[in-house]
Amino acid sequence: MTTTPLTADVLATLDALLPELIGFRRDLHAHPELSREEVRTAAAIADRLRQAGLTPVSVCGTAVVADIGAHEASHRIALRADIDALPVQERTGLDWSSTTRGVCHACGHDVHTAIVLGVGLVLATLSDDLAAAGVGVRLIFQHAEERIPGGAHDLLEAGVMEGVDSVFALHCDPSIDVGQVGLREGAITAACDSVTVHVTGKGGHTSRPHLTEDLTFALAKVVTEVPAALSRRIDPRAGFALVWGRVEAGVASNVIPSSGVAAGTLRILDASAWDAIGDLLEQVIEDVVAPYGVRTRIEHVKGVPPVVNRGPAIAALGRAARAVDLTPVPTAQSMGGEDFSWLMQDTPGALARLGTRTPGGPTYDLHQGDLIVDEGAIRAGAALLIRLVLDRGALG
Repeated sequence: MTTTPLTADVLATLDALLPELIGFRRDLHAHPELSREEVRTAAAIADRLRQAGLTPVSVCGTAVVADIGAHEASHRIALRADIDALPVQERTGLDWSSTTRGVCHACGHDVHTAIVLGVGLVLATLSDDLAAAGVGVRLIFQHAEERIPGGAHDLLEAGVMEGVDSVFALHCDPSIDVGQVGLREGAITAACDSVTVHVTGKGGHTSRPHLTEDLTFALAKVVTEVPAALSRRIDPRAGFALVWGRVEAGVASNVIPSSGVAAGTLRILDASAWDAIGDLLEQVIEDVVAPYGVRTRIEHVKGVPPVVNRGPAIAALGRAARAVDLTPVPTAQSMGGEDFSWLMQDTPGALARLGTRTPGGPTYDLHQGDLIVDEGAIRAGAALLIRLVLDRGALG
């Protein structure tokens, strides 16, 4: 292993903690909590940090923040883990499967949490060394990443990023093998908004559509024609996608309803196009439904801008990865959204994709109830972030 003696000793400490961290992750996995409901999760995190001699602070209801090292730091590095689960039914059959019907950690946030907790437990033993080097570490266990707008807004308003000089996060990637870390300079995620279109109009009998405003037909036009029309009004280089996840209207086959709804997400790779999309979206929707006489109410909630990784931060992650025998691999920009981007608006940093696929094993997908994570990713992610911090203080 290409590490200095200090890093080797620190990684030995991590390895001794690994069974506990895996157990902690499995406990969270079995007891998932939705966005802004992470009460048990936050309590478990704070309790373990206190046992390590740290002073965790509860912020924004269910987020937890703890500082390590220098109080007046020459460089303060923040490490963020998201802690919420998804409204998805688990289908893995694992012994530690979710015990909460319809809720599970289908995005790997339980793994993110165990990783940053492990980093905190190890670095707590080096607090004096970090302080002497002028390095501060802020652990951020963030609530409500899966909701638009996400919990990162709350953290900014609470001042959690004040005094932070750089910020980093890892995200599970089940398409990359354990032992690999996906790195990309520049934009690595897309902007993401939620769009809900409520349609109302005069209903009636399906035998007399001419006496109604045929809301179902109009709603179908919204679903099919709005994405198509927008694709001709937005620069194709912007990487635009409007995809509906929920469409509802009516309860009977022979009744034209008087109300309906279509809800989905709008994703754009280009930040400038994202800034300008609002008025155009409403105009296109109104133009599409105009011939049918229905009325619309549009809820367009701005979600997150793209995560844009800074070059020096990616270089630092690459050096840290190689130092702990992880393999940096290139990764593409995805259409997924991440509210970590808000924490990076005024603070340089990076988001890396952490491999969670067992080499030679199946490839799963995020946000699916069958997601299985190779728990070797916990050790890999924690080692990477520990080394990153030690490099900042020239302690590695």
